[in-house]
Amino acid sequence: MIGELALIAAALFAGAAIVINVAEQPARLSLADGPMLLEWQNSYNRAAPMQGGLALAFFILGCIAAWQTKDMRWLAGAILMLANWPYTLFVIKPTNDRLHAIRPEQADASSRAMIVSWGYLHAVRSGLSLVACVAYLWAMH
Repeated sequence: MIGELALIAAALFAGAAIVINVAEQPARLSLADGPMLLEWQNSYNRAAPMQGGLALAFFILGCIAAWQTKDMRWLAGAILMLANWPYTLFVIKPTNDRLHAIRPEQADASSRAMIVSWGYLHAVRSGLSLVACVAYLWAMH
């Protein structure tokens, strides 16, 4: 039962991450520079605490499933979910910090380029969570 819950949770996380890449990011890029930056800042401030907590919770669920079943494929999925934390802290955070330091009225082509780059960086988070889902599916069979 915990394994199924881990899979459902990871799929929800992956879905939310993918929506950012396929819907929110393109919509944000259609805005002028100032509103685009403001939208990114507001969206990020709301999403970051949720995604960080969920990645940790889903890691724990995967670890419990691995312990209960003695199947390390659950652990592989759990580690992939948790990998979002160091990836975000060490790879994405410098861009996040630079984007948060810009006031919307100062936004220009360089801040737009950073947001475009951020979208590609975020796509890795989407990929990690998708691969975690695949690992969980594999463990269920």
